[in-house]
Amino acid sequence: MIFDHYLNPILLTVGPFSVRYYGLFIVLGILSCLLLWRVLLKNNKAKFEVLFDLLVWLIVGGVIGARLGHIIFYELSYYLANPLEIIMIHRGGLSSHGLTIGLVITFFLFVRIKKIQVKQILDLVILPLPILIFLIRCANFLNSEIVGRATNGEWGVRFYAFEANPILRHPSQLYEAMLGILILPVILWSYSHFNLKKKQPYITFWLFIALYFGSRFVVEYLKEYQTLEPGSYLTMGQYLSIPFVVIAIIALVILLKKPFKA
Repeated sequence: MIFDHYLNPILLTVGPFSVRYYGLFIVLGILSCLLLWRVLLKNNKAKFEVLFDLLVWLIVGGVIGARLGHIIFYELSYYLANPLEIIMIHRGGLSSHGLTIGLVITFFLFVRIKKIQVKQILDLVILPLPILIFLIRCANFLNSEIVGRATNGEWGVRFYAFEANPILRHPSQLYEAMLGILILPVILWSYSHFNLKKKQPYITFWLFIALYFGSRFVVEYLKEYQTLEPGSYLTMGQYLSIPFVVIAIIALVILLKKPFKA
């Protein structure tokens, strides 16, 4: 199947203002976080309110981290030459690795300031992220950004907004979107099994990190190079994913060797 991508990333325009699918999908992702937490914590209003407050912090910290990550890891020279464009996030340019770093830093600032035990909420925080990943990657597809490499197969997409003479490319954004769909039931099972039944925190968090960045490493083989030259053995996304995967696997091995509580 071959698809010619002429889709407009702008949902609607009212005077000088425009609403983009990217912004809409971010809002849907935030609402999905609240909905999932509300369902899981229907009998624990106090913890839901804590997560609601945390979500506000994570939105700010995550956006800052994602933007700075994209700037530092992928287009530092461009943004140093055009500093005013740093704040123009509506044009795209967010890094999932920077997002992760921003979320982690913001999370630990929150629990330290609010004096909350990490193990009480960490695994809950991670549960809606696959849904957010799915929505963000769909938005990337609509924006014709983070495109895949050229393909000679029987399927692919021509991104007319990405290049003047479009070639057939892998829809790598949609591949990553599917990762979110596949990971979601796994970590929901993990939360039910390890957190609710065995009272063992942190496993769900590290399982998500290992699954997402491990599968992300594989999908990067089908994504166009960013920052690094095509002759590089790995992409920048793969180099950035390796530490996350290694640390997550070590953490999982240590946690699974510990005896579970009765």
